[in-house]
Amino acid sequence: MMIDVWSCGVILYALLTSSLPFDDRNIEALSEVNSDWEPRPFDFLVDDELIRMSLEDFLLAKGISAEKILEIEYIKAVAPRKQEPPCLHDDWVSAISGANSSLIMTGSYDGFSRMWKTGGLCTHILEGHTGAITSVCMVNPKGLESSSSLCVATASKDRTLRLWKFDSEVPIGHPAKVRAYKTLKGHKSSVQSIAAHPSGAMVCSGSWDSTINLWRTNESDADGDLTSIKKRKVDNDTRESQSEGEALSSFVGHTQCVSSVVWKQEEAIYSASWDHSIRRWDVGTGKDSFNLFCGKALNCLDVGGESSALIAAGGSDSVLRIWDPRNPGSLAPVFQFSSHSSWISACKWHDQSWFHLVSASYDGKVMLWDLRTAWPVAVIDSHKDKVMCVDWWKGDSVISGGADAKLCISSEVSIS
Repeated sequence: MMIDVWSCGVILYALLTSSLPFDDRNIEALSEVNSDWEPRPFDFLVDDELIRMSLEDFLLAKGISAEKILEIEYIKAVAPRKQEPPCLHDDWVSAISGANSSLIMTGSYDGFSRMWKTGGLCTHILEGHTGAITSVCMVNPKGLESSSSLCVATASKDRTLRLWKFDSEVPIGHPAKVRAYKTLKGHKSSVQSIAAHPSGAMVCSGSWDSTINLWRTNESDADGDLTSIKKRKVDNDTRESQSEGEALSSFVGHTQCVSSVVWKQEEAIYSASWDHSIRRWDVGTGKDSFNLFCGKALNCLDVGGESSALIAAGGSDSVLRIWDPRNPGSLAPVFQFSSHSSWISACKWHDQSWFHLVSASYDGKVMLWDLRTAWPVAVIDSHKDKVMCVDWWKGDSVISGGADAKLCISSEVSIS
């Protein structure tokens, strides 16, 4: 068996001294020694736990004898290595989606949704809402997120949802203005969250009226939930009037605002509410098959992690909690992360990792988490005000929006 003794020596030195043997305060001097050199931070694992201190302190904290032989694994540190220039909006950036690998979708308190490419290029403006946009999502079926023909959905404080279709190619004379092809009406109060069925055939929405509604996304229905589509002329330009859709069904059970909905499994919808509960709804029956009481008003929810089974949620007490509903007889969180200092506004699992997720908070920070340590593996401090939304993009970037009217992109995040 071949052993890289030099690498083992470097690792041992780093663990004992918390620095690298070839480290230097003068980065230019290091670059002159090796023109290909660039700093690459690493993390270290012992018994599947990330070490966030010196090896000596770790041994003392765990009560491990210094004479015990340890197996140490090193991995690339999960931290963004590049901060892209921010994309400026006219008002708070309250919603975001990174589901498309070519475009970032944002929603703002100015009532517009926008599509962005890297470099701060706004390619499309989706206009029509009369209130602040609270949630956005891609409706394209799973596996077709990068298709040039996009279908997206938006939710707003104007009590409606809107559906949009357009070509994702950068238009000449960008940004192109897009009108919704369908308006969904039925909620009695502000719509707070929206999520799409994996097939793209339906969307669900959570509202301040405490209900969850299901809607079709197709342009015409045989069941008559669609008003007639008419052509009208405006300034010698023919436009297609929007159609209106009604809810297929409504799930009732929450007693306060439904702040977040997730629809990653065809047969189940997850919801979080200000009534302190997380529920899992059977799409076929409309009944909740799982009811988890948190004890705090909840703002955000996501499902992912190991086998896409872990539930992450955050709310009004600055603690990010994670539950494993597969554990029989226990509804206690399996992880609790408490490094934020204010309300948690958003959380999102990484699609390709069992361990990693990201959270955003009104404390102005975005934090990256690894389930193998209780401390954040990275803190992104690019916003100057509260952060309202966050998502992953292209697998190696974190995108976030906030009350500073900025879309921030932190790229080159290495997820092992």
